[in-house]
Amino acid sequence: MIPYLDLKAQYHSIKAEIDAAIAAVLESSQFVLGKEVAAFEEEFASYSGGGQAIGVNSGTSALHLALLAAGIGRGDEVITTPFTFVATIAAIHYAGAVPVLVDIDPVSYTLDPGLVETAITPRTKAILPVHLYGQPADMDPILEIARRHGLLVIEDAAQAHGAEYNGRRVGSLADMACFSFYPGKNLGAYGEGGAVVTGNPEFANTIRKLRNWGESRRYSHELPGYNYRMEGMQGAVLRVKLRHLERWTAGRRAIAAYYTDRLKECCVTPQQMPYAMHVYHVYAIRMPHRDAVAQNLNAAGVQVGIHYPIPVHLQQAYRDPRYQEGHFPVAETVARQVLSLPLYPEMDRRQMETVCDAVAEQARLLAAETSPAASSAQP
Repeated sequence: MIPYLDLKAQYHSIKAEIDAAIAAVLESSQFVLGKEVAAFEEEFASYSGGGQAIGVNSGTSALHLALLAAGIGRGDEVITTPFTFVATIAAIHYAGAVPVLVDIDPVSYTLDPGLVETAITPRTKAILPVHLYGQPADMDPILEIARRHGLLVIEDAAQAHGAEYNGRRVGSLADMACFSFYPGKNLGAYGEGGAVVTGNPEFANTIRKLRNWGESRRYSHELPGYNYRMEGMQGAVLRVKLRHLERWTAGRRAIAAYYTDRLKECCVTPQQMPYAMHVYHVYAIRMPHRDAVAQNLNAAGVQVGIHYPIPVHLQQAYRDPRYQEGHFPVAETVARQVLSLPLYPEMDRRQMETVCDAVAEQARLLAAETSPAASSAQP
């Protein structure tokens, strides 16, 4: 079986560095926040080009605190996309705000800037574009709309560590950016983790307080806060892995290029937008009869994923009477067709070839089943 993701292979490639970093945390016994987290925050802020980074315990917490720091609360509206992991929407609800959804661009699968302005109301406070699958949303028109309407922009960069928009790294494009370090991410912790990156000192100061029970100093609570602190172990692991991220990104991009060259004639492959440097957290092709294809690939020894099969507005937990099936036709069509192929820097050429051969065979079988000759042969 070719796994969808192989975290063990990644660990073994940097085992000595990781083991030493973990041992240092055990020796220091700084298990929550501490010097390793502080050092990672400084290094990740420099990497992202966004001013300050504030480490937290998950990407969801990062989104929640960014919204709170922006002063977004009950009844406020935040414009975002229905084609994302549910954490994007959940964080808006946590803040007491209302998610307002607009459809996605049919090529990039990110928020369609041409639809954003029509969704703005007097209650709109922010726009929350998602850099889906490792490709940045088209930020310039989104930022221009935000400036004209006096809105904040918060990047959901949970899947886009190191991605670039017109030569600038995500994390430096808007008022704040939120990252996840879930283990499967391009920069993943050995557990949960996240960060907010911002060039606004006031936002950074508020988030630092909110993540740690609203404290400005020990037992002095200025704000009603949360226990959203990053663990020292995760800071140490992330510091090691950050040193390898550029090499890993180059590996991901090389595998993605190979896939695209092999598969572009048999399915819809991801397209890197002209403004973007895609980091391919997910390599999602599109195929008809996706569920059957996924089942067949898994049976053939190629483990695949689906990101994401149900748009948020059709999820039972986030049903909203404003949005029904058919309301976001692009997102709904893409959700029915996307199929995520194995992609991780440690893949070898044989594995890549096997994946492509298996996908091409499924495409061939589909074409044969739907060809006019096959149809006419039916009794």
